[in-house]
Amino acid sequence: MPDLHRHEQEKFFLNARGQKETLPSIWDSPTKQLSVVVPSYNEEKRLPVMMDEALSYLEKRQKQDPTFTYEVIVVDDGSKDQTSEVAFKYCQKYGSDKVRVITLVKNRGKGGAIRMGIFSSRGEKILMADADGATKFPDVEKLEKGLNDLQPWPDQMAIACGSRAHLEKESIAQRSYFRTLLMYGFHFLVWFLCVKGIRDTQCGFKLLTREAASRTFSSLHIERWAFDVELLYIAQFFKIPIAEIAVNWTEIEGSKLVPFWSWLQMGKDLLFIRLRYLTGAWRLQQPRKVN
Repeated sequence: MPDLHRHEQEKFFLNARGQKETLPSIWDSPTKQLSVVVPSYNEEKRLPVMMDEALSYLEKRQKQDPTFTYEVIVVDDGSKDQTSEVAFKYCQKYGSDKVRVITLVKNRGKGGAIRMGIFSSRGEKILMADADGATKFPDVEKLEKGLNDLQPWPDQMAIACGSRAHLEKESIAQRSYFRTLLMYGFHFLVWFLCVKGIRDTQCGFKLLTREAASRTFSSLHIERWAFDVELLYIAQFFKIPIAEIAVNWTEIEGSKLVPFWSWLQMGKDLLFIRLRYLTGAWRLQQPRKVN
């Protein structure tokens, strides 16, 4: 089973007055309709654009529907820049009931950061959203519709994945042959080794019910780039219904992915996912509570 240990400092957040408060748990009953988890590593420059768009949309939606409640959780994944400070300004502006910042003691990787955010969330539904703002935030409504269309949800579990598959032809025209080859190679490995029926596993815009989030992230081992694949592998193992929904997506400069080495690492992770589950080194069972 995966190591779900959380460092003592990671059990708290600072409220708008700078005072320490204990973070809630995914095992508590939800008190918000939507939690938005934003993993951030050295994102002081790109984060404000994404946060401005997201909070503008969420505030507008709340004005139109006063029953709508939300929170945004920025998880600073051991950044070396001012990511936490930049995010905390939004906490001071909107209040810590709406915006919270979790600063991890050391870098865990994108999947590890998202897990820490999800385990501290209060939402009935939980949205994963990248700090670069590549996906237009109002597209969350498309994911919500996709999620609702999957009802009835078995054990209240369902997942809606944002997808860029419809943009593939356009992106190939802008890529080198080498990068296109890497992309197709990765897609083939995903299909052959792990996940069938999902064309785009890597889009960072995913909406999960609270129950689906706790079940999948409690079982997740991979904490870096290929975590999405294991997440969907786990979901398919537990027969959690998954919708793939086309979203608006724009490539934003400043990606942390180094094309060749990142794809190589992801390919290795895919092989490990398959082999470790196949040999029983990793096992899937009912979720357990995080320390």
